[in-house]
Amino acid sequence: MFRTFRIISLLSIFVLILSACNLPSGTPTQEPNVVFTAAALTVQAQSTQLAPFNTPTLPPPPATNTAVTIPTSTISIPTVPPASPTAACDQAQFIRDVTIPDGTIIAPGTTFKKTWRLRNIGTCTWSGYSLVFDRGESMSPVADPIGTVAPGQEVDVSVTFTAPTVNNTYRSYWRVRNASGVLLPVSFGTEGKSFYVEIKVEAVSSGYDFYTRAPSAVWISGAGSITFGGPDTDTNGFAMYKDTKKLEDGTTPSKILETHPQWVNDGVITGRFSAYTVVSGEHFTAKIGFLALSDGTCGSGNAKFQLNYREGGVLKPLSEWTESCDGTMKAIDVDLTTLNSKTVEFVLAILANGSASQDWAVWVAPQIAIP
Repeated sequence: MFRTFRIISLLSIFVLILSACNLPSGTPTQEPNVVFTAAALTVQAQSTQLAPFNTPTLPPPPATNTAVTIPTSTISIPTVPPASPTAACDQAQFIRDVTIPDGTIIAPGTTFKKTWRLRNIGTCTWSGYSLVFDRGESMSPVADPIGTVAPGQEVDVSVTFTAPTVNNTYRSYWRVRNASGVLLPVSFGTEGKSFYVEIKVEAVSSGYDFYTRAPSAVWISGAGSITFGGPDTDTNGFAMYKDTKKLEDGTTPSKILETHPQWVNDGVITGRFSAYTVVSGEHFTAKIGFLALSDGTCGSGNAKFQLNYREGGVLKPLSEWTESCDGTMKAIDVDLTTLNSKTVEFVLAILANGSASQDWAVWVAPQIAIP
């Protein structure tokens, strides 16, 4: 019996040893597929938690044969014409007409000289440069040579023309050419290339009536521009007709042109008339003096009367007379021989000697004519 108990005990111990081999260990062993499945579930769970935050969706790439539009700048860049090789070196700027303003009336077949003022705005000195005809009416031109002109310097350039014999309006366009034959661009000129002379050819009878042309003259006083026609109470000065009004000598002629200076001490008034080409043998004539006061007596007028002319934008004197109200009118006669064939703008001027309060200065029948 003891032996049977012993055998049973040994069998029990053996069973316990076998059972111990199937107990869980400290680090459990898992199948590979089980590990991957768990990782996928974890990523899915995280994706679900982050779902409210939308990730921007990139557009699909364009097909290979589809053109891609590239945005362009909205800033407008002006188109610049291609510059000539000498653009920086040779450039001219038109400044102004010196003689023969546009629209000047020239008698058929008359010879005249046109002068323009230019500035060298390039970096090169002009030497051996010349004026050349560009287009329009050439009018038998003879161009004066251009001297040496440094950068930044202004120069007057001239061409002598002969007006056509047929009445019409004519233009002649001109340019500057350098010593190598290259034409210079001209800024502020016609089309940025050339400058021109414009004349109106028509028969010109001798004579110029200042009285008739007074409304179209440019009247200026120390206070600025003045409109022709008064009133005669304008303290800025005035220019107007005073026909048949009594003069200081008691007469009441027609064609009375009054030019009262600004009502200040040493006040001034000037009237610049339209351009006129002086004919050989012509004279300027007029009577000068003052209007009488309302009671017919002489006032205290005292002023300088001037006949001037403007040529090439420069004012030049011709004659001057100092007059006071003394009961007589002065007849004046100016020989214009020195201006023969020149186209100029005549300027009538009154300058007060001291107070201008009673300088009712008048020109009676002012005109240019052959005596």
